[in-house]
Amino acid sequence: MLVGRRVEHEAVERLLARAQDGHSGVLVVRGEAGIGKTALLQHVRETAAAAGYRVEGAVGVEAEAGFAFAGLHQLCAPLLARAAALPEPQQAALGVAFGMGEGAAPDRFLVGLAVLSLLAEVAEDGPLLCLVDDAQWLDQVSAQVLAFAARRLAADRVVLVFALRDPGDGDASAFVGLPDLRLVGLPDSDAQALLAAAVRAPLDDAVRDRIVAEARGNPLALLELPRGAPPVELAGGFELPDVLSVPRRVENAFRRRAGSLPPDTQLLLVVAAAEPTGDAALLWRAAAHLGITREAAAPAEAAGLLDVDTRVRFRHPLVRSAVYRAAAPPDQRRAHGALAAVTDVQVDPDRRAWHRAQAVVGADEEAAAELERSAGRARARGGWAAAAAFLQHAAELTPDPARRAGRALEAAHATHDAGASETAQELLAVTASGPLDALGGARLELLRARIAFHRTRGNEVPGMLLDAAKALAPLDPALSRETYLHALDAAIITGGLGDGRGLSAVAEAARAAPAPPGPPGPADVLLDGLVTTFTHGYAAGAPELRRALEAFRADDPSAGPPGEGGTPRWLWLASRTALRLFDDELLYVLAHRHVRLARDAGALATLVPALPFLSSVSVLAGELARATELIAEETAIRQVTGGVPLRVGRLVLAAWQGRETETVEIHAAAVQEVTARGNRAEIALAHLARAVLQNGLGNYAAALDAAERACAHPDATHTNTALPELVEAAARAEQPGRATAGLEELDLRARASGSRWALGLAARSRALISTGPAAETHYREAIELLRACRMASYLARTHLVYGEWLRRQGRRQDAREQLRTAHEMLSGMGVEAFAARAARELRATGEHPRRRSAQPSDALTVQELQVARLVATGATSREVGAQLFLSPRTIEAHLRSIFRKLGITSRRQLRDLPPP
Repeated sequence: MLVGRRVEHEAVERLLARAQDGHSGVLVVRGEAGIGKTALLQHVRETAAAAGYRVEGAVGVEAEAGFAFAGLHQLCAPLLARAAALPEPQQAALGVAFGMGEGAAPDRFLVGLAVLSLLAEVAEDGPLLCLVDDAQWLDQVSAQVLAFAARRLAADRVVLVFALRDPGDGDASAFVGLPDLRLVGLPDSDAQALLAAAVRAPLDDAVRDRIVAEARGNPLALLELPRGAPPVELAGGFELPDVLSVPRRVENAFRRRAGSLPPDTQLLLVVAAAEPTGDAALLWRAAAHLGITREAAAPAEAAGLLDVDTRVRFRHPLVRSAVYRAAAPPDQRRAHGALAAVTDVQVDPDRRAWHRAQAVVGADEEAAAELERSAGRARARGGWAAAAAFLQHAAELTPDPARRAGRALEAAHATHDAGASETAQELLAVTASGPLDALGGARLELLRARIAFHRTRGNEVPGMLLDAAKALAPLDPALSRETYLHALDAAIITGGLGDGRGLSAVAEAARAAPAPPGPPGPADVLLDGLVTTFTHGYAAGAPELRRALEAFRADDPSAGPPGEGGTPRWLWLASRTALRLFDDELLYVLAHRHVRLARDAGALATLVPALPFLSSVSVLAGELARATELIAEETAIRQVTGGVPLRVGRLVLAAWQGRETETVEIHAAAVQEVTARGNRAEIALAHLARAVLQNGLGNYAAALDAAERACAHPDATHTNTALPELVEAAARAEQPGRATAGLEELDLRARASGSRWALGLAARSRALISTGPAAETHYREAIELLRACRMASYLARTHLVYGEWLRRQGRRQDAREQLRTAHEMLSGMGVEAFAARAARELRATGEHPRRRSAQPSDALTVQELQVARLVATGATSREVGAQLFLSPRTIEAHLRSIFRKLGITSRRQLRDLPPP
């Protein structure tokens, strides 16, 4: 056992024991350089191997951070024989990511799902331990993928252990939130014991105490500082250079030891430090290129700095950094030049390009062009961060100012696509300083706008996008039209332009969009329909919008993954436009398709906003249990991707469920957040949720205030669903004038839409402000229309208001029938506040409402409900796992729990369960 690490040993041994019992585990070991992370990982390796684990590992290397999937390939390469068992999309994603196949660049989270499945597949043969040392130096996409897999493993007999250097080195953001274990310095007694074991010669007590004090409990310092000290210092003169940190002092000790070696050995060490793959054959070829013999390695091995057999291994990562940093720049360039010369351009063109770029002095167009080609290959594998790094270095090496600016612009685009918007902003400053042609200048302004939208969603963004679209019009008509559509989308979200002009001003500007360069696609028709709607009114634009949405429904979904161009990219806007059009069928189809395509592509960045929107659609359809599942899935994925919390889905769900405290809390936070950005449309959407809550609770004055705030911007997408809330609240609050004004706008939209949903809501609203036989006619009409559409929650609420009206007319028997139906529907859906309203009305008629009978599915967790629902459709565990981003073994574990709770024994029996 390592000295002084009993608690840490017990923690990792518990992790290994749980995995043997069928539970996966993850641990992030943190601490400063030399604190014992690598030693602890070695102990874990030996313990696991003795217990029958298969053990695989990888090491992050700072020089490798620009190579997409390099760390992931290290870890997974020995496992790829089992990849044939994975679903075809996952096999393809791994093949493209690792450069073993061709195809569209995979989303990094589809690669993450493939890695998750691969680890689980290997663990079918026995428990698997994966160790990743110096994980802060992993390339960005490898870190994200491994962190994703770590968060989704559950019942797979897989243990992932990452070692991260703290503080401040590399990028460890992907691992935030994972269970961690922080290593601190050894207490003095353990430090003295370790020092005594390392230094066999007797030490003066004062010298020993000074070494322990200087090492500050760092085990590597305790082992290395005495080794590098002259005997006279060990005899009594050990100094305390307090200005240096412990890792710096240890690194300096390694540097001094390397500096005492023969010149050829020192240069060989620099070559080994510059080539992080550990390929011994490559090292010897580079050494021969430099005229260095293999015997030059012996002094480095004797000094305990390096081991060379089939692989090249440094004693500690600090040795590599110490050697490389100590080398003079000419020696660094000689090492990289030799490595470039002996790296096969056919086998590893990207590494050759990188070494060559490090070897040049000043500008070099040929080296820059080679890096640019490497960037293209990295982008094709989905390695946006690697592509950005290659392009940024290419720009630095480019002699021609115009070409340099162009490459910097491409680097900025790639950096933004990799999710590093702040770095992209910095690159734009470099781009702007060089001469750009007209198209380059327009694309620069477009990227500025995209970065602003990503970072702030502020109301200045639509104007920035309009300026970019106008500049692009004569240069790239297709990109110009796409940018105009993006401007409209941003304006719909924010409420218009920052100077007080609304959507109509944005639409008026978008009328200048150039004609499509080819046959108009669904997105082209959508752009034209939105322009017509916001410049000539709802009724004028509705037919064109319907044609656009029908084109989206008919379009081949294989046109491209969401977010990568093509029609699927605009399904987000198309789905919201279906809500604007009151088309319940298109809304349901397009919202589900958006989620399905994002899942199929593993595009979690697209899936995160798509899920709460589909959740809101499910709420309107009366499927609140399904909506709860979707919100839980969005929350879990957002924790993996590190996205900003999206409150709207949870707010809508809580409001319809009648959870007052939760709704008020989310509403307050949402309003504060979006007010700071000036997003009027999102503020209004939050008020709509509050209006629903207050109508359900019977607080009609508060509901009317919230509904009028929600309708303050009639161009907003959600106004269609805000108007019925306004009419109901105004009618119940005895404000007939305000109710009539809301009905007039709703009726205009319903006639333009022509959908049963729209006409049913208009008839319902008309009934609420009518009297006598006319009111009953409108209620019955509304029920017939709403019964024929998907939006069951509005049908249930119509039975409720009809029953309330009948009771007030003294028709208690008729009222009971409607109120009973409303109560059963609303309580079955989980629309509790409105169900309570129905219950109160029923009691007023003399009938006691039946309590909802307990359902077998009530005992299941949200995730178990998801699994049960999908398995009931006949999906296999592998198919369910792919949809929920879980391993098949985890799905099987959930099924065992489901069977136990429901008292069933087969998947087939799940089909007979009533819906939750």
